[in-house]
Amino acid sequence: MDAPIGCGTALVTPFRADGSLDEHTLYNLAQWQVESGIDWIVACGTTAETPTLTDEEWLRVIRIIAEAVAGRVPVWAGATHNSTREAAHRAALAAQIPGVTAILSANPYYNKPNQQGQFEHFRAVAQATQLPVILYNIPGRTGTNLEPATVLQLIDAAPNIAGVKESSGNLPQITELLTLVPRSFHVYAGDDNMALGVIALGGSGLVSVASNQIPGAMAEMIHAALANEWTTARRLNRKYFRLLQANFWETSPGPVKAIMTMMGKLEEHYRLPIVPVAPSTRARLERLAGELGLLVHGPQVDGDPGLF
Repeated sequence: MDAPIGCGTALVTPFRADGSLDEHTLYNLAQWQVESGIDWIVACGTTAETPTLTDEEWLRVIRIIAEAVAGRVPVWAGATHNSTREAAHRAALAAQIPGVTAILSANPYYNKPNQQGQFEHFRAVAQATQLPVILYNIPGRTGTNLEPATVLQLIDAAPNIAGVKESSGNLPQITELLTLVPRSFHVYAGDDNMALGVIALGGSGLVSVASNQIPGAMAEMIHAALANEWTTARRLNRKYFRLLQANFWETSPGPVKAIMTMMGKLEEHYRLPIVPVAPSTRARLERLAGELGLLVHGPQVDGDPGLF
């Protein structure tokens, strides 16, 4: 089973001031992503504040994004839980939504299972659906690292495990993984600031946070790197690298939503325990957004079609 190459967006979840889902804005954001040239959208990933969603809201977010995309690009549905039974159940539920093309599932958080425990967990998730499953290794959030040897075991055990989003930040580990997996298996960078390095080593693209703000530019950068057009890829990486870093000046998606609000894309609301960025951080973000032409009253960045 195959998975796309290119640049996908881990889409934020917009909320209203009363804490409810802002469904209209979510729909518009998903449409804007597709119109800007993004290759796929991740619904209910880390950047979406998914742990704060109820089960009903989680399904609703996935449905809204799939409806907005209308089959124009793939949609990955996040199905993560520290209970294997619940993660498998979520994968099966999400797979039933029309337009969902793959399941993204992260390490079981808090439990800190060993490699055998992770193998059994991810195999159960993959067995719950016939859709491609993308493993999501993000030890900084989950406390558990998925080792290359375990990924290889999973590829052998479950043929629908089609790729991994690697957010370990460990380039030697990612390099080892790329040398071991079959060519048909996709390794995606999970960190914007490591995208070009991972692609240079044989990666299939990026699941991006910054593409929430600059989808056209991020897609162009990743497409250039995949086409070995490194002059263009490096130019765009140099231009936007400060933004890629700034999105993590505080816990994501705090800086992401702050800048998107400055762009006029959403109203800046979060669910606890995520809170707005500090005033000093906000001032730095606004200055950077202005320098990049992202402010709502300023010029638009290259490749950005403007406000919806």
